[in-house]
Amino acid sequence: MTEIRRFEGYGVLVTGAGRGIGAATARRLAAEGARVLVTDVDGEQAERTAAALRDAGLAAGAHRLDVADRASVEAAVAHAVEAFGSLDVLVNCAAHCTPDTPLFEDDQDETWARDLDVTLTGAQRCCRAALPHLAASGRGAIVSIGSVNAVQDFGNHAYSAAKAGLASLTRTLAGHAAARGVRVNLVMPGTVRTSAWEGREAELDRIRELYPLGRVGEPGDIAAAVAFLASRDAAWITGTTLTVDGGLTAVHTGFNAAVQDA
Repeated sequence: MTEIRRFEGYGVLVTGAGRGIGAATARRLAAEGARVLVTDVDGEQAERTAAALRDAGLAAGAHRLDVADRASVEAAVAHAVEAFGSLDVLVNCAAHCTPDTPLFEDDQDETWARDLDVTLTGAQRCCRAALPHLAASGRGAIVSIGSVNAVQDFGNHAYSAAKAGLASLTRTLAGHAAARGVRVNLVMPGTVRTSAWEGREAELDRIRELYPLGRVGEPGDIAAAVAFLASRDAAWITGTTLTVDGGLTAVHTGFNAAVQDA
């Protein structure tokens, strides 16, 4: 099999890349030739992930990044540009999700604001800081990680609202950035097996039955979609949401099962 090297010479910054989808995305892009800056609010975890990539012979550095802090965002972007000479791809993976209170009226302003600030405004901060450099590269692309929570009720009011806002930002920013040669797209995952599900295998087994393809997602499934949208294979795609959810939002398995059992 011919090795795919779609990102040879690219400089890439991935937020929330210490683990899970972000780490898998960093590995996928680096494996295709990119020089990747692994960023995370947990700087030590970012360094461990980057070190694992380097041990595999891939080009990766690490930088602590709090997307809720504008100065931290601007410093990370500047670090990437200095380290790589250019910034060609930004991947927004960082997010924050606070469990819902039993009653909506018991939600606290602070927890609502935190979810939106990291998940939505954090991505906006990163796009704002990166956009001039992405435009200068001549092949710039932004890919953000959304969620099926943006289009159906799977709980988590604030997180879901933030992901819906991120889908809207993708469309409006795509229109703004197109004239500057920068494409902006979103990947919308369903349930993905990450560290957030550790110790909840029985719950994942029950959830798996809701997916037409018979399984929940793996981080690599999402990383593959990000790699496509970030690459020149998607050169005529911008402002779109690519649903990667095993058929969850297309097929109502519970309804179908109920009809068949009736």
